[in-house]
Amino acid sequence: MDSICQAEPGVRQSQGPRTRGPRQPVPPAQAMNHPGPLKNIEAIPIATPDALRERIRRKSKLKGRQPEAASLDEVRELIGPASPEGYRRDLLIEQLHLLNDAHGALHDRHLVALAALTGIPMAEVYEVASFYHHFEIVRGDARAPGVTIRVCDGLACQLAGAQDLLARLPDLLGVAGRADVRVIAVPCIGRCEQAPAAAVHQCAIPRATEAKVLALLDAGIALKAQAPDAARAGGNFQPADLAEQSVSPPPEQTQAIPAFTGYDSYRAHGGYARAAALVKGEEDIEAAIREMEASGLRGLGGAGFPAGRKWRIVREQPAPRYVAVNIDEGEPGTFKDRTYLERDPHRFLEGLLIAAHAVGARHCYIYLRDEYHDCRALLGAELQRLKADPPCELPHIELRRGAGAYICGEESAMIESLEGKRGEPRMRPPYIAQTGLFGRPTLEQNFETLYWVRDILDRGAQWFSGFGRHGRKGLRSFSVSGRVRYPGVKLAPAGITARELIDEYCGGMQEGHALYAYLPGGASGGILPASKADVPLDFDTLQPLGCFIGSAAFMVLSEHDRVRDAALNLMRFFANESCGQCTPCRVGTAKAAALMQAPVWDESTLEDLAQVMGDASICGLGQAAPNPIRSIHAYFREEIA
Repeated sequence: MDSICQAEPGVRQSQGPRTRGPRQPVPPAQAMNHPGPLKNIEAIPIATPDALRERIRRKSKLKGRQPEAASLDEVRELIGPASPEGYRRDLLIEQLHLLNDAHGALHDRHLVALAALTGIPMAEVYEVASFYHHFEIVRGDARAPGVTIRVCDGLACQLAGAQDLLARLPDLLGVAGRADVRVIAVPCIGRCEQAPAAAVHQCAIPRATEAKVLALLDAGIALKAQAPDAARAGGNFQPADLAEQSVSPPPEQTQAIPAFTGYDSYRAHGGYARAAALVKGEEDIEAAIREMEASGLRGLGGAGFPAGRKWRIVREQPAPRYVAVNIDEGEPGTFKDRTYLERDPHRFLEGLLIAAHAVGARHCYIYLRDEYHDCRALLGAELQRLKADPPCELPHIELRRGAGAYICGEESAMIESLEGKRGEPRMRPPYIAQTGLFGRPTLEQNFETLYWVRDILDRGAQWFSGFGRHGRKGLRSFSVSGRVRYPGVKLAPAGITARELIDEYCGGMQEGHALYAYLPGGASGGILPASKADVPLDFDTLQPLGCFIGSAAFMVLSEHDRVRDAALNLMRFFANESCGQCTPCRVGTAKAAALMQAPVWDESTLEDLAQVMGDASICGLGQAAPNPIRSIHAYFREEIA
């Protein structure tokens, strides 16, 4: 055994080379690791009691920036107390919205406090907050931005003069002494038929002008979405009666907030009777699913998967099952969901109840894009009225708010956002129907798909499938914008051609304009020349031309427009909205937008980029982003030579 060296109290003995000598006898107390009599022990002070307490206090604190007491109180007041299980992780985006609305921005001190209260790591809170366009993080003592005017610079609004409006507003605001107001360009806000569209904070301005913007600022009203006016709730909107007609009014009659069908009026006209009969077992849900299959109704968000078949697939998955509804509607040129929702929210809710019952789901989540502030106020209020006086047993229904991310229109990215995360698409398989929200089988449906469920079941599958032209079946809601006389939502037969749609439903082209090109499916669907205006518009009919119908966002260009300018507008949009998860999309869209500004395109490089983006991107954004490039190569080469 090594020899035991004595040292002065509090002095550490230096360690030298050890040598083994003769084994020395060890006193019995030391041999048994016993200190021996107290009189032989000398106390060695390590630290004072206060120093030990301070050390414990220091080690017990979180690393990094610590929450301030005042910030904790401010955050707690907004998000409310925690449940016995703690704060729900999936509500993070809702909590960020509460902070953003109350303080005009996300102050970093509030993010620190939110992380501390919810137990979510600060890195996760920050990465979620910084992902979404509608959250603006303010550091330190910097002030939150004042009133913000958002002017849409999407393609339809660009055609209607949005760039001029963006250029003139700052000077006019300066003259008016409104230095507290800022003007920014934003992607499509879903009001393309009202172009140029703008919003002052949460108040939309259809067909915006400088005078309208300044008048709203001077009105002194709260620039937030207002609770629905009961005086506007007595309507009886019947979309089926508008088949083969225009749903939207003429441009001069456009209202930012139209009249709607409220709960009492909807019930008085037979609303929820079908859902109640199915939920109560008075009618056979299996027969309802067969009727949906026979109708030929397909997903109307863009993918076009047969609705009845999807119900059956999810119904066969193990419980618990969920329903997630996509009303993100971020595709430039699309506004049909908003048009229907702001006129009759209950027809959609009844379709949701029937779909949830069909698949055996007890929890439903509605994901609504953040730009639709008035729709959110309306849907939230009418949903509460439904819950207060239910016609039958209801599933748990939550209305969730997007935060300005086009990518969340992709179904798996929407699921990620509903779970309170960054809206980044998932790799597939597994598919959403198998492993969706919270890891459970999920029925994901577009708003309009559910909107037609009641009418199909009430009128029969033959009613819906009886419409159609050129060998196609069903109805399609076309969101028409651009150089037509009467833009808006047109409820037309599937298979109608572009020329028929313009002439019969839109009053023809605007005065002094002739059809030059059109986009059949919004920003993603490609661009076709006027020579292809007699091709039926429906699922599967446009693929041979390198295009697709998608959400039926139909945008019209005239001979006064350049398709290359439209394509550049679209590519800049894709570059801005790429989630950044995969390199081909993140880098490819930005590089393509830069190359597309050249007077003469580098066609081989752009085609290489298009090939890589289409082949290697993991979701539809990157895969469809090259479509405008390929359309110009195929049909408009004279513009880039």
